[in-house]
Amino acid sequence: MLAIFKNINGDKALWAVVALLGLFSFLPVYSASSNLVYVVGNGTPIGHLVKHAVFLIFGFGIIYGVHRIPTHFFKGLSLIALPIVIALLIITLFQGSSVDGTNASRWIRLPFVKFQTSTMASVVLMIFVARYLTKIQGRKITFRESIIPLWLPVFLVVGLILPANFSTAAIIFSMVMILCFIGGYPFKYLISMVGVGLLALVMFIVVAKAFPDSFSNRVDTWESRYESFVNGEATESGYQIERSKIAIATGGIAGKGAGKSVQKNFLPQSSSDFIFAIIVEEYGLVGGVLLMFLFLFLLFRIVVIANSSSTTFGTLLALGVGLPIIFQAIINMAVAVELFPVTGQNLPLISSGGTSAWMTCLAIGIVLSVSNKMNKKSSNTFDIDETNPLEILSGQL
Repeated sequence: MLAIFKNINGDKALWAVVALLGLFSFLPVYSASSNLVYVVGNGTPIGHLVKHAVFLIFGFGIIYGVHRIPTHFFKGLSLIALPIVIALLIITLFQGSSVDGTNASRWIRLPFVKFQTSTMASVVLMIFVARYLTKIQGRKITFRESIIPLWLPVFLVVGLILPANFSTAAIIFSMVMILCFIGGYPFKYLISMVGVGLLALVMFIVVAKAFPDSFSNRVDTWESRYESFVNGEATESGYQIERSKIAIATGGIAGKGAGKSVQKNFLPQSSSDFIFAIIVEEYGLVGGVLLMFLFLFLLFRIVVIANSSSTTFGTLLALGVGLPIIFQAIINMAVAVELFPVTGQNLPLISSGGTSAWMTCLAIGIVLSVSNKMNKKSSNTFDIDETNPLEILSGQL
């Protein structure tokens, strides 16, 4: 054990905030699991707690292993992993299954584990985009020459995720746009790609409406959630939001206390999508604000690490895999207070779930790898001392 701690490198503040989030997650997950046990009839509270502990232990093992990988290795790994991810997305699209009442074919079953492929696709694609943007630094790039090496993989991944998981597809596409903007990709081309993306979405909706049996009525689900958000109609998502707001309202300033939530017995997905509502009910406004502060501090450390990197790839890599974690956390908390329609996004490092937690840990391990290289001040021949894109962006703004 001492040898492991001795070999822990990278940004210690990032390690600390991730450890705090992971340790805190045990309390709300154990409390909210009563919904799965007594309402859904799935397992026991202790069983869910042990399962969550196993997921987190394995996740921190991923962080430890990944943070020791030299940063430049991820360039080649993304080229190898992207075709594998695309193949898994195709399999998931046609053979995926529902899990714990999730109304979408987002999962495939591998030996001993159920795997949500879109979470892995997000991390791999962001590494791939960071690699491409590093490659074109200092060059004038035309739109035509970037179609196949950049936009074809992006639209292929997003398009394969879209039929089953609109929110994840939208997050990935948005993060790619932000990363390309930071990486210096021509802004006029980005505007064009946003237009292409919106056009593709409209075409998908039209086709899905024309052939509803082909897409498991996903468009109807999107419409239902949007109408519930705008008009407050009595749908399943409307019921979830109502219970979520009751939980938050009854939490008060200090909350009811650990394990004393009432709404966890009525709120579907209380241990995953709506766990923030349970946290506020049990720990009050104080607990909710502290949790938001931890995610803001996580964002601060990611930006510090990215800005301190001596290479363009390190900067773009840290931002590419780190920012989606914060973006997902913001969306999860915004859904709980009805600032966003219901999306089905977990709260990173807090919600129960295996593959989501593992891919978050993978992303954190990559960010720590960037900080590890920065701390060692190594001069690897694969890395070229380049201008930091954050400095270029700040100068332009």
